[in-house]
Amino acid sequence: MSEKPSEEPSSTPEIPDDVWEQFARDTERDIRDSAPKEPSARARLVTERLRQQEARGEQPEGWRTGPQRRGMDGRAARRRRLWAVAGVVAALAVAVVAIKPSLLPGDPFGKGTPRAGASPLPLETAAPTAPPAAADPETPTLDEPFAGSPALGWADGAAGIVPPKATALGGLSKDRVELALQQTKKLLVHANLDKKTLRGEHPGAALAVLDPKQPQLLDDLDRSLRAPGKKDDPLRMFSRFDPADVELVGDVVKTRGRMTFEKGDQGGVAVHADYTFVYPLVRTDGSVEVTRTIVRRVLDVELLDPARYRTTPGRLNVLRYDINSGNSACGVYDGYLHPRFDTSDRTGEPATGPTTDPYDRSKDLDANPDTCGTVSRI
Repeated sequence: MSEKPSEEPSSTPEIPDDVWEQFARDTERDIRDSAPKEPSARARLVTERLRQQEARGEQPEGWRTGPQRRGMDGRAARRRRLWAVAGVVAALAVAVVAIKPSLLPGDPFGKGTPRAGASPLPLETAAPTAPPAAADPETPTLDEPFAGSPALGWADGAAGIVPPKATALGGLSKDRVELALQQTKKLLVHANLDKKTLRGEHPGAALAVLDPKQPQLLDDLDRSLRAPGKKDDPLRMFSRFDPADVELVGDVVKTRGRMTFEKGDQGGVAVHADYTFVYPLVRTDGSVEVTRTIVRRVLDVELLDPARYRTTPGRLNVLRYDINSGNSACGVYDGYLHPRFDTSDRTGEPATGPTTDPYDRSKDLDANPDTCGTVSRI
């Protein structure tokens, strides 16, 4: 008996029901998206309007060329003319302000002083060979207290006191030199720029930089602050103004000078500093007249080695401190600088010394500090 052959298995795999259902849905969606769509009512309306315009020989308005010219009512025409005039005025105002921004009240651009356009001078790295050139003859104002001054391009305050780069020096480490330079800068800042010192308050921050173990210096300075006089004058070290008489204009004091260092005679780091400070001032009686007092200081200090000398670590020994002041009353020894104003009576004694330029940093300080002369400019 012959055997019945077995059935061959199907070569086509079965497709799951969920796959067939997804395929059917995708096919239906594709057919629906590709079918022609009935235009909307708005589209039919626009098409009909364009067809009618074309039949009448009219052209549709171009979107780049704007609408066809029509008559404008009077109000629209006046509005356009007024805006045109306003545009011209605004353009003129912008041009004028661009030429002279100081016409704007206050400080809208955040420039502060010096005013926009003053080019900052490079750092002073050596003694100048001549005084600064004459500035434009302008009158200082509350908004521009350095107008007409060579100091207009000088640095602001402590930014003008830039110590040189410290290097090791004759057995003294770089860090030791850096400490001496930074302490010298701190002394200059607190003695000549600190607001409390300038208002005549006790200059404690400046005194804290000095070595209390050096003979007599701190005693002399304390005595001069308590009972100032011709012999004991705190102005030799500190810049001070009587707050009942004058006040600074703004927050900027202009500063220019230089600092050098070498190995000192006592084996420490000796620092030489020569700086000029320009103070803009106004009377406290409500006057708006602005003047300036110019103070030049020469300072020699040394940071001693505590291993060799009885000294306070990190404190400075002062070897020399000299001053020349320009535009301050002569013969007044009350511990304050007294600037002179053109519209007020002069105080103090008549000037008997020569006329000098307080901005001239090319010359050494006056050999006779007790001589009081006049200044060629402020």
